[in-house]
Amino acid sequence: MAKLGVNIDHVATVRQARRGVEPDPVHAAVLAELAGADGITIHLREDRRHIQDRDLRILRETVRTSLNLEMACSDEIIAIALEVRPDMVTLVPEKREELTTEGGLDVRLNRDKVADAVRRLRDGGIFVSLFIDPDLDQVKESSKVRADAVEIHTGGYADAATYEVSHSQYEKIFESCKLAHKLKMVVNAGHGLNYHNVRQIARIPEIYELNIGHSIVSRAVLVGMERAVREMKGLVS
Repeated sequence: MAKLGVNIDHVATVRQARRGVEPDPVHAAVLAELAGADGITIHLREDRRHIQDRDLRILRETVRTSLNLEMACSDEIIAIALEVRPDMVTLVPEKREELTTEGGLDVRLNRDKVADAVRRLRDGGIFVSLFIDPDLDQVKESSKVRADAVEIHTGGYADAATYEVSHSQYEKIFESCKLAHKLKMVVNAGHGLNYHNVRQIARIPEIYELNIGHSIVSRAVLVGMERAVREMKGLVS
């Protein structure tokens, strides 16, 4: 059974709309864990558009499951990660103008930079995952740079407008998960998954954890964080 990591970035997005103190993502993390979340995910972006340094530091002290820090291969953020020491770091691509992460990290194109980041983080005792597209070459490159895990980008599957596209994207995800597992990396997946499309991905046996954020936070606005997490946990299991 796949575990559920809950991304709480968009709780901070609502807070930052007023530059105030509520809703507090730390409170959201507590409620998510009480409802059965297996981990908490946050993305400390270089532009600090949602999660702030304060959030990361308090969450490191309060999260009782597992704290996954998404981040770019930035010297500034790497230094913060090495100081705070989350349970896992997931390296992602990052562009200032994007609304959210738009695609996977191109490990092959940026091999030296990614390999250096992986080495520094692993030397600091941090488990390192790479967020990549469902592409067999990217899976192989992730293994070559000694990543502990990969998170397979499910956005193409989630955004598919037709069955044919959805099925094609699913097959790519399925094969990428199989190869990553064969190469002895932990396999996670996420991006765009919601209450309607998560079941098929959750059935892939190689997947260890699904990271889901926007859909859960959106439902939490209507029914509360605990119910939203419990409902997603039920679908994943």
